[in-house]
Amino acid sequence: MKDFTFVNPTRIEFGASKEERIGDYINEFALKKVLIVYGSERIKTNGLFARVAHSLEVQGIAFVELGGVKSNPVLSKVKEGIELARQAQVDGVLAIGGGSVLDTAKAIAAGSLYQGEVWDLFSGTEIKAALPIFSIMTLAASGSEMNPGAVITKEETAEKFFIHHSLLFPKVSVINPELQNTVSKEYLVYSASDIITHSLEAYFTAKERPELVNLLVEANIKTVIRTTNTLLAEPNNTQARGEFAWAATLALNGSTLVGIEGFSYPNHMLEHAMSAVTDIPHGAGLSIVLPAWMQWYHKQNPEAFTRFAREIFGEQTAIAGIESLKAWYEQIGTPTSLSQAGIDEATLEQIFKTLERDTYSWGLNEIYTPAVIREIFAYAK
Repeated sequence: MKDFTFVNPTRIEFGASKEERIGDYINEFALKKVLIVYGSERIKTNGLFARVAHSLEVQGIAFVELGGVKSNPVLSKVKEGIELARQAQVDGVLAIGGGSVLDTAKAIAAGSLYQGEVWDLFSGTEIKAALPIFSIMTLAASGSEMNPGAVITKEETAEKFFIHHSLLFPKVSVINPELQNTVSKEYLVYSASDIITHSLEAYFTAKERPELVNLLVEANIKTVIRTTNTLLAEPNNTQARGEFAWAATLALNGSTLVGIEGFSYPNHMLEHAMSAVTDIPHGAGLSIVLPAWMQWYHKQNPEAFTRFAREIFGEQTAIAGIESLKAWYEQIGTPTSLSQAGIDEATLEQIFKTLERDTYSWGLNEIYTPAVIREIFAYAK
């Protein structure tokens, strides 16, 4: 087991009606005014926004609003939020939504205190300050509620880059499983795909993996599969919803990355190019990319792939495990081929062109050459 230092300063408030105490949580940090970032107006029609607003008002915390964040969040919305945050002189940011909303909030939190162009922070400039960040999660998938990362797309250049800094850990994140009962079946299965890929990237690519980490990853994947199946039949099953939500958090809060060595995130690199070009939902893109990548990569780590097949699906060979994962994706209704997502040859060429640039920013250009990338995507046709 490799030496490590593990720090995760985010406080999780998990449970029913916890969103009604968000004012108390923010007040602990002596904030006076926050920017509320959200996606659709649904949080106003279902009463969530009103409950949050009341909680803030009771504590004397003022707020301004930025709505309209979409899936695959974009730089223009971040810039809009930065301008609003500066004009209103807020001293914190509250995200109400899923990973796209929270990633936007994180970029705003850093960008509002940076005097240059916010995209600099996605291009190597160090983040030196950020407003305090809080979240109320209405969708479980990204794990952004307990990690210091954010992903944003620059629309003009189809660049989908990430930032990662300890200042971007949320101070407090609220997970009330009941708030996620209305997530559509479509986004439930996309979320399952996202969580599974978060769990498997290092599991398959790391040079060294402690047994404890293997077991944690496998338990998390089994939980996602089990609870997804339950929730497709029983959307209001709060027990399953809670386990699913916590599995999403654990998949990317760092706990399954301790003590391992030499891992990378090639599937996210490939999918980021897909969704930057096509705007496909992130989880849907991953359910196409991951089985294809597994077909290409499995011979480089046969032990891990055979173990995955055995522990997750009760199969005896790596190929059988890959086929079982793909079959499960098809069963729950998330795409597994480019054609199912409507990605034609011309669009695929745009994705290849984007990856010629992006492999360098990910530091994976020596392994994922243009020829290799074409070979991987051939498995997804």
